[in-house]
Amino acid sequence: MSNERILVVEDDVDINDLLCDLLKKNGYEVTAAYSGTEAKMCIKNENYQIVLLDLMLPGIKGESLIEEIRKEKVMPIIVISAKTSLDDKVNVLRLGADDFVGKPFNVDEVLARVQAQLRRYTEFAETQENPKILKYKNIVLNNESREASVNDNLVNLTLREYDILELLMSNPKKVFTRANIFQSVWKSEFLGDDNTVNVHVSNLRSKLASFDKDTEYIQTVWGIGFKLKE
Repeated sequence: MSNERILVVEDDVDINDLLCDLLKKNGYEVTAAYSGTEAKMCIKNENYQIVLLDLMLPGIKGESLIEEIRKEKVMPIIVISAKTSLDDKVNVLRLGADDFVGKPFNVDEVLARVQAQLRRYTEFAETQENPKILKYKNIVLNNESREASVNDNLVNLTLREYDILELLMSNPKKVFTRANIFQSVWKSEFLGDDNTVNVHVSNLRSKLASFDKDTEYIQTVWGIGFKLKE
């Protein structure tokens, strides 16, 4: 059985049922959504490995949903639509869709395209995974045990502090806004409360300094946010 999760976004109940049944029979875990708005909520709250997407949807249209997904996610999007003109196909591929299947469709072809996209995505994800060990100056992060050490001393970090440090060390040259950090670590929408991030970064700095007071690890970039100190 497969562990891949698939979101099927299609307002026609019969077509949605057909696709869901096909995918479930082939071992996939499937969620059905019947509008663009419902699909957006699903994508915000859950992780999927692939999305099958109709374009003519109530609420948020399929084209807009592709743009929304691509702001945050890299999983494949297969458009399944009756809008089969060349312009429509080119447009959705430019917006960020990975494949296009016209209606009416052949179920075997849909399944083959899903399997092909998942194969590519799995290979891509494996090459993009964080390495097990991250090092920066005197800090060592072990992503398997989720332990941080400074000068060979284990640092007792909270879950959030560890995640902030991992985020910064995974992208050592990038400046993260407080909104970036909040959305990445807390996995929810940033509502403009800088204090939450500031307090966690301050505590993180103090804990690192307790084992290495001569090295500054986290730099405040005024008016923007934080980055690793070079």
